[in-house]
Amino acid sequence: MRASVAATDSWRDPDGIRSPAGEVHAWLPGTNQTLCGTPLRKARLGRFPHIDWRDVQPATGRDADRVASVCRKCAAGMGQRRDEKPWKRIDPRP
Repeated sequence: MRASVAATDSWRDPDGIRSPAGEVHAWLPGTNQTLCGTPLRKARLGRFPHIDWRDVQPATGRDADRVASVCRKCAAGMGQRRDEKPWKRIDPRP
C-alpha cells in the first residue's frame, strides 16, 4: 500500500518545497481521513500528496527534519511491527 502524508504543521525548505512538521499521519489520497481514522478537516491536518509515507520516518526519511512524532496507529497500519527490537542478541544463553 502506498500512502501519502497528513501533518499538523508545515514548513518550507530552502528550495521552497512545502514539507510536513509536527505530528504526521498516513493518508490515502482520495479519502477524507487518515489511516487511523482521524478526519482531516476536523483535526486541521495539512495534506502532502507529493510526499510518501516512507520519507517522513525519523530514522530514515529525507523529509523528516521537523517531524516531532509519528502516529503509532498509522505506523501499525502501514506495517510497522511493535515487537521490532533495535538491538540484536549476539551470544544467547544456553
